[in-house]
Amino acid sequence: MDLTRHDPSPHDLSHHGDAEVGEGLLDFAVNVRAGTPPRWLADLVRESVADLAAYPDRRRAREAVARRHGRPAEEVLLTSGAAEAFVLLARVLRPRRAVVVHPQFTEPEAALRAAGHEVERVVLEGDFRFDAAAVPRDADLVMIGNPTNPTSVLHPADGLRALTGEGRTVVVDEAFMDCVPGEPESLARDPDVIVLRSLTKTWGLAGLRAGYVLGPAPLIAELERAQPLWAVSTPALVAIEACSSDRALAEAEAWAGELAAERARLEGELRGLGLHVVPGARASFLLARAGAGVRDALRERGIAVRRGDTFPGLGPEWIRIAVRDRASTALLTAALHELSVSSDSSDTVTIEG
Repeated sequence: MDLTRHDPSPHDLSHHGDAEVGEGLLDFAVNVRAGTPPRWLADLVRESVADLAAYPDRRRAREAVARRHGRPAEEVLLTSGAAEAFVLLARVLRPRRAVVVHPQFTEPEAALRAAGHEVERVVLEGDFRFDAAAVPRDADLVMIGNPTNPTSVLHPADGLRALTGEGRTVVVDEAFMDCVPGEPESLARDPDVIVLRSLTKTWGLAGLRAGYVLGPAPLIAELERAQPLWAVSTPALVAIEACSSDRALAEAEAWAGELAAERARLEGELRGLGLHVVPGARASFLLARAGAGVRDALRERGIAVRRGDTFPGLGPEWIRIAVRDRASTALLTAALHELSVSSDSSDTVTIEG
């Protein structure tokens, strides 16, 4: 693991997967569950439009989230997606030494920097496993994802709990935790950790903006004071309440099981083509070292994957690949096979093992 104090690298922290997609491209870049939102959820959101004349009332949704995670309602803040939560944390917290663990979703660091904070990085290497000992002892703010985007690695809860201590704030981004059957490593019930969750990935609500923060009541109250009034719309509140129901949780659990099978299948096919895939993936995507030029070559063949070089700790040889249906995956693997064959006589595209 490497610790860097400054940002001398050209990483574009504002780049996200949606910038990779375009008309006519098969989308393996955006890591949102395909075929969502489900009809029952879309119907509820549509019906909520009838209540738009009234100001949003968050109470029912907040209580539903609290019940789901076994926490008091005052330890829940509903947000306009996890991205708003990162901005609120950056505005409210006053860290002396902030550390972000990379590679991970770049928005936490971007929000901290935008709020005027200096940020240090702990950069994971190898198979991107985390060791709490790599974090400086005097770091009073640590941010990490679990499972981590883009590596798809799930860190053990005990290893993340080892970060906690007096005077230190630990923020865990669990936007992809519902990809993991049973969520065994979730810290959503841990009173000593701030946890962020999102409805975007599992329920296909990126355009609605729906998420929440779990944390100590005093901090939640501070975040709430920093949040604009009525920041979460009525349709988003309806979605948050619905997705916290027993019905929704059962559906998400079933999907997580199906996802695990498809992810394993895709991983096997990618390895069979000679790509190095980060082991132990548990989210809705895989991180693969494919070689320089592979992303662009796939794009020329009508397939969009997420570039890796905008993530601190990764370079242009890395791509993130979303788990998709078997028909789409067959098109991807056929294109990669073609590239692998053609690379035998070309210096511009190389599949790396």
